[in-house]
Amino acid sequence: MSSEDAQQDGTGGAAEGRTVRVVLVDDHRMFRTGVQAEIGETGRTGVEVVGEAADVDQALTVITATHPEVVLLDVHLPGGGGVEVLRRSATMMSDAERPVRFLALSVSDAAEDVIGVIRGGARGYVTKTITGTDLVDAIFRVADGDAVFSPRLAGFVLDAFASSDAPPIDEDLDRLTQREREVLRLIARGYAYKEIAKQLFISVKTVESHVSAVLRKLQLSNRHELTRWAAARRLV
Repeated sequence: MSSEDAQQDGTGGAAEGRTVRVVLVDDHRMFRTGVQAEIGETGRTGVEVVGEAADVDQALTVITATHPEVVLLDVHLPGGGGVEVLRRSATMMSDAERPVRFLALSVSDAAEDVIGVIRGGARGYVTKTITGTDLVDAIFRVADGDAVFSPRLAGFVLDAFASSDAPPIDEDLDRLTQREREVLRLIARGYAYKEIAKQLFISVKTVESHVSAVLRKLQLSNRHELTRWAAARRLV
């Protein structure tokens, strides 16, 4: 079977012998059951559903306990919504070695919902009309650090950042060396330190030194703040 055939069958991950660990967060049990049935046959799809949650507190408990690669996150949840889950998961999202990445999966296609979770740190946003095959593909892409959006929703994100009040390239960015800027962009795109080292042909220790220098020069505290800083300046 070709890789294209595998993707059409929803077996891309399984065909490659790879598994992505996923947590489902949605307050509708029947919807979670349906998603589990659609994508959770690990041998066929390569997706392993390792936990479920119905509200913000449950989500944090399950995500902390299982540390999945991807969380499928509904926007509207009891306890503060998807944005609150993202806010309280900032440390796990910024984990250099094993980042937890979030893909919003919602019935809503409202611009404010899309922008809210993307600003919160989600790597993508798809609506519940997505097919099982496309959802599996989106999960693997997000696990790899890509950003994934339903076609219509991508425009909301572009428009939002185009109209951002954050300044363009400025004196803060000018303080960084060219290498520090390269590391900054890769960190903001979700790359792990080992991936950055391989791509830039430098050691992991050197990557760590560059990240420390960037955080110090920009007066930021962690990787999550750095990612938001870069996104606001359209550097990602």
